[in-house]
Amino acid sequence: MSRIKLNYKIIFHFLGLLLLFNGGFMMIATLISLIYKDGVTFNLFLAGLVTLLIGTFAMIGTKNHRKEMNKREGYIVVAFGWIVMSLTGTLPYLVTEVIPSFTDAFFETMSGYTTTGASILNDIEVVPKGVLFWRSITHWIGGMGIIVLAIAILPLLGIGGMQLFAAEAPGPGGDKLHPRITDTAKRLWLIYVGYTAAETILLKVAGMSFFDAINHALSTLSTGGFSTKNASVAHWNDNPAIQYIIMFFMFLAGTNFVLSYYLFKGKVSKIIKDEEFKLYFKFIAIFTVIAALLIYFRADVSQSSIDHPMVLGEFESAVRHGMFQILSVITTTGFITADYTLWTPFLTVFFFGLMFLGGSAGSTSGGVKVVRQLILIKNGFIEFKRALHPNAILPVRYNGKPVSGDIVFNILGFFILYMLSFIVGALVFSMMQIDFLSAIGLSASSLGNVGPAFGDFGPVNNYAALPPLGKWWASFLMLIGRLELFTVLILLTPFFWRNR
Repeated sequence: MSRIKLNYKIIFHFLGLLLLFNGGFMMIATLISLIYKDGVTFNLFLAGLVTLLIGTFAMIGTKNHRKEMNKREGYIVVAFGWIVMSLTGTLPYLVTEVIPSFTDAFFETMSGYTTTGASILNDIEVVPKGVLFWRSITHWIGGMGIIVLAIAILPLLGIGGMQLFAAEAPGPGGDKLHPRITDTAKRLWLIYVGYTAAETILLKVAGMSFFDAINHALSTLSTGGFSTKNASVAHWNDNPAIQYIIMFFMFLAGTNFVLSYYLFKGKVSKIIKDEEFKLYFKFIAIFTVIAALLIYFRADVSQSSIDHPMVLGEFESAVRHGMFQILSVITTTGFITADYTLWTPFLTVFFFGLMFLGGSAGSTSGGVKVVRQLILIKNGFIEFKRALHPNAILPVRYNGKPVSGDIVFNILGFFILYMLSFIVGALVFSMMQIDFLSAIGLSASSLGNVGPAFGDFGPVNNYAALPPLGKWWASFLMLIGRLELFTVLILLTPFFWRNR
């Protein structure tokens, strides 16, 4: 079979555009560094300048590209876009020597862009503010997707962005707010920016410093989990208001952003009737009740407290910490207020299972996603009916409409591939002499973009002790998990590079 002819110029042109965005955000981090006089302003400026120059040369060198992009080129741009962004995103860490090791810097950057929130930094509070802000910005860019940001201005390049949008946001739940894909991207980003600003203001009013507030808002809306404090959100265990605000925005970040658009348009009935949202809400409510009751009656929360001791016997405290951890794990944000692995053995296994749930499709969260779980459950029940009535036509229905067989098979294929990736991921970690609990925790957390794992890499630990090869493997799992497997793994298949 003949080899496919790719439009390489448009690929490099678009990668150059992404680097311009990356360099621009580095310059914002430089401004933060200048304001707070943290001593690394010039280093950050240099990192931003180098990134901007590379992006500029890439765009100028390919300005005469053919303005056509097919699906294959869309997949290549998205997958390699994340890699190129992560490679250049290491520069602020390297030039400031906050993370002198390239392996560690790449891990931290990939963890940022994929909104995983796993860190190798042992003392976050001594890191210069400009670098901390850059660290949070990588979350925020990766949350909604730098690709979606870029396609919002694709008309400037004279090309459409549907191929990129499909690759960046694969799977079910592809509701569009507007027939033109670029207008959809703009609306999504407007909501994203608005929520971020709102949370920043509320956290500041609740008692956070402005710097802490904006960093935690950037991490919350992206469901990332990077904090400016070593104890994460447990640093504010004596300020419940801050934790309730973060919980509210974690819930919003794990909800389909299309529903937020409907809310602002006054179409509340569409939200109420949405089956995925109803199940997402029920999951959180039911799981919170289970966790809160077990914490209240069975767990010694004082031992799991990280910074400020919690008052034993307070039901509000049990509900708050239970709900916070449930939301954090389901939405794959990764913030913590306590070490939930010390509560009870049941809750440890319970939270491990929640790592495979994920938030809603069309949200910034990772994991399998609630809509896939819903369709899998519905299809399972229909299979029982088909066993009794083999000749009956029994389609899977979602929001009152039949779901095509292709979508059901796609979801089944995704779930099988996800579980295989988890098993292979854990096996590879175990080959590095990592114990069983830590290996399965690392694999589930990296693939689901959750952040905290179990065992040696639990909520109160970080990933610094992970071997160098383990950090590269975890970075790969983060990438395929963030781009929902197919977008990256399809590039490893021989037929992708051939004509049909």
